[in-house]
Amino acid sequence: MEIALLGGTGDIGEGLALRWAYDTDHEVIIGSRDAERAKNKAEEYRTELDSRGVEASVSGYENSEAAARANVVVCAVPAYHLTDTIEAVADDLDEGDVLVSPAVGMKRDEDGMHYNKPGAGSVTALAAGAAPEGVPVVGAFHNLAADRLANLDADLDVDTLVVGDDDGAVETVSALADAVDGLRALSAGPIANAAEVEAVTPLVINIAMNNDGMHDVGVKFH
Repeated sequence: MEIALLGGTGDIGEGLALRWAYDTDHEVIIGSRDAERAKNKAEEYRTELDSRGVEASVSGYENSEAAARANVVVCAVPAYHLTDTIEAVADDLDEGDVLVSPAVGMKRDEDGMHYNKPGAGSVTALAAGAAPEGVPVVGAFHNLAADRLANLDADLDVDTLVVGDDDGAVETVSALADAVDGLRALSAGPIANAAEVEAVTPLVINIAMNNDGMHDVGVKFH
């Protein structure tokens, strides 16, 4: 399978790229608004993997070309860039491709981080509204600690909640999550439930900010 990470040069994009390249045989494609930046990051990721004896397929392209080359497209960009990013690559998505959004809207004040719920009801719903017809959207990977994800020496042992209205797309993304060692996908229902899932992220960040030794805290359900 070909997986494109639009914004794959950022923190969550880096973590997902490294984990999929390290734990699976999928082709990983790094996307960026700047093609040269994407190529440089892809080379950086290959160097890290090579140092661990892993020869992986990791390449870098401008976002549109990255999306055109993939079956699964992860929009690993901040919430305020999400719809613009999707609209910019809409013509490069084919019917049946799966679009994944890990984005969360948050705002910060002196007390900590808070969920910033958009008018659409959730950021995943925003993504679904921007996606072309025939391209299902799945929300996943919201609550993961990016530093822990990108550290291949770190054991994950965490869950990711997956929401979506297309059963086949949810199964595809869940299988990609489960393929990462130490990561377990759990269905949280349709996109109508995405706000509850996304709102966990500021909670996790607040826990990390207020407790020593919990910088990379994650969520595990028993």
